[in-house]
Amino acid sequence: MTGDSEPDWTALGQAPGAKPRVLIIGAGVGGMATGCYAQMSGMQTRILEKHVLPGGCCTAWGRDGYLFDYCIEWLIGTGSGNDAARIWRELGALDGKSVTNFEMFNRIVDEDGRSVTFYNHPDRLERHLLEISPADARPIRAFCRDLRRFIDFNHHPFLTAPPLRTMRERLGTLRTVLPRFALLWRTSATTMESFCGRFQDPLLRRAFPYIFFQDHEVFPLLPYLFNMAGAYHGNAGFPQGGSLGLSRSIEERYTSLGGRITYRARVAEILVEQGRAIGVELKDGTRQYADHVVSACDGYTTIHGLLGGRYTNPTIDTLYTETLHKPELVYPGVVSTFVGLVGDVPDAPHSTTYLLSPRDSAELPAVQQKSIVVQMRSRYCDSFAPPGRSVIHCTYFSDFAYWKTLRTTDRRQYRARKAKVADFVRDFLDRHHPGIGERVEVMDVATPATTLRYTGNFNGSILAWKSFTEAEDLANKLVNRDRMRLPGLRGFSMTGQWIGGGGLIRAASAGRFAAQFLCEELGLDFKAWDSPAAEPWHRGKLGRLPRLDV
Repeated sequence: MTGDSEPDWTALGQAPGAKPRVLIIGAGVGGMATGCYAQMSGMQTRILEKHVLPGGCCTAWGRDGYLFDYCIEWLIGTGSGNDAARIWRELGALDGKSVTNFEMFNRIVDEDGRSVTFYNHPDRLERHLLEISPADARPIRAFCRDLRRFIDFNHHPFLTAPPLRTMRERLGTLRTVLPRFALLWRTSATTMESFCGRFQDPLLRRAFPYIFFQDHEVFPLLPYLFNMAGAYHGNAGFPQGGSLGLSRSIEERYTSLGGRITYRARVAEILVEQGRAIGVELKDGTRQYADHVVSACDGYTTIHGLLGGRYTNPTIDTLYTETLHKPELVYPGVVSTFVGLVGDVPDAPHSTTYLLSPRDSAELPAVQQKSIVVQMRSRYCDSFAPPGRSVIHCTYFSDFAYWKTLRTTDRRQYRARKAKVADFVRDFLDRHHPGIGERVEVMDVATPATTLRYTGNFNGSILAWKSFTEAEDLANKLVNRDRMRLPGLRGFSMTGQWIGGGGLIRAASAGRFAAQFLCEELGLDFKAWDSPAAEPWHRGKLGRLPRLDV
């Protein structure tokens, strides 16, 4: 802990020369990252979080000795020598932890049992794909050739907000990018959908979009190649402790820097006087004041709820009145089914996407893509289950309105549909791994309505705006042009996935950007340094796990 005394958050003003006070709404990864970098740069911060745990969607909960880990499937930055790894070091996110890396990204199985495995090594991947379909040699070799090129490149600037980059940083990026400009342009301009049209084999044509477990639909080739290249280098692994472990480590780093998180603190309004944010009012009517307020929670809630829609411009209006309601531009919600069972499933890879038959699709409530992802989560981290037991996590994209309407109008029917999901998953797993059904001890089903209740994310969305779309282009303007500010409102900024984009490293990077903009505004030097060495991670660091009503 630092030696600074706690500021008086109930006072509208403070003594001359005191460190700037910053209130942060939301203890997700973006909010905690903002707090860490603000503390390192000489500010005094407090984070207000409505839930009882840090992390937002980056979370987990306990059931009968099992740990159901909700978020991370892979984490960019688990390696070394890159910007993402540096951010996690500064935030203490991986302190004392081992990292699990896999030789494959995902396996896809169709309705007839044909399968394809997406290995991270391009030579092995190429041999495997050619064995499946020699007739598709040309697109197979093209994809694997590009993967080799990304393995030699694999660069992305996460450290400095674009408007604040120095000439030296800009020239460094140009030197790195220019020799590979044609590769980057071509793979960002070629959609996965159009690339798949080159395949003759129907399995390959259908399987490639599911490299990232679900079909991300609008993605070009670039993110697939970038992330598989990261996995090849051990830079897209799974950290010990999982999602909540990552959040707890950042929370520990934040409090060690002198920050404080207040839980069960739901913000009802951002207080504004004469065009400046001066603090917040909580749901219980209490007020806290600051020199600057940062919202790291849901974007729509911030703009149209906490601020009453008073501070907008054409970009914001387009994002939050038009774009937000276009399913092709916003990530949907997810139905998650956790299965705790006796023993393991040794013959199964860590992750498989099953393409569902019409009959199965009709049986699974509100499934959107006619597929289901099955992950053997105890392969990711052995502390997710008691000794001699293991955890399976099954997910699928689903319609928020379906689940929200049920939960609002007919709670009994809502529970019945969740039970139907659980029954389907048990039967489906037993079909593919005979005998597994009788080994199941506990099941838990979370829906997009669950995500909304615990995180406040609009329509239970898991990753906010879809990347490589007009939505991301508009959100980028809020960073590059508006510097995470809203028009006509001083003393306020936004961060997190609704500004910086989906994915944990982008949320953390957005927190770093927010602190950099704050330093520019307040006349402070931005500072960041690595977290000191920590003791080895253990499950006890997760703290007491609440029994959530999902």
